[in-house]
Amino acid sequence: MRAVLQRITRAEVAVGGEVVGRSGPGLMILVCAMQGDDEAVVAKTAAKIAKMRIFRDDQDKMNLSVRDIGGTALVISQFKLATTLN
Repeated sequence: MRAVLQRITRAEVAVGGEVVGRSGPGLMILVCAMQGDDEAVVAKTAAKIAKMRIFRDDQDKMNLSVRDIGGTALVISQFKLATTLN
């Protein structure tokens, strides 16, 4: 499984001009399931992302997770990630 994360203040996905997903402060995650990935890999990846301390705290240090800030995640399937990083 491959994932690319981006911190966001807001984001949305539109298909044919119709918004099909949106998120407030948190993460936009482009994700690609790879051959051989199973539910355990998905669960492990999701747990790891949820715990990543990539948001700033009151002292301006990267010390908070998306859970800590009460953020959301907009997860977007991105099959082209399978062809990168080989």
